[in-house]
Amino acid sequence: MLALRRLARLKSTLAAAAVDECGVPLRPTWSVNELLSSYPKPTISDDALVRLHQLSALIPPKEGSPEFRKLKAEMEDLVKLVEAVKLVNTDGVQVGQGLETKFSTTATALPETGASGRSLMEHAARTKDGFYVVESDRQR
Repeated sequence: MLALRRLARLKSTLAAAAVDECGVPLRPTWSVNELLSSYPKPTISDDALVRLHQLSALIPPKEGSPEFRKLKAEMEDLVKLVEAVKLVNTDGVQVGQGLETKFSTTATALPETGASGRSLMEHAARTKDGFYVVESDRQR
């Protein structure tokens, strides 16, 4: 039911939009913020946010600080966006069905830079057993 209301709102917005000679709307007809405002906001626990930092080898801001609250709100917004994207019906969509495949006349290759793959490890400051070594200020 909610999807039908969104579709009706989108159609009414598109019908009223001023367009150029190619049919492209002159102004945006919708916004991500407007779309997401109709979805419930998920919550992330403080422990979950700290755990995400640990898994990412990052140092979290102090719990209860303004920076922590801001980061938590941003993460909740990202989760909300991901959940909205997961609801998109992709039935009938084929991989590689983008505009570049429809309008491209010749394939363009990336320029060869010389080094690639494992030969790039020669340029690393530190390696160990075939892996890059990155210093971290995180204490275990």
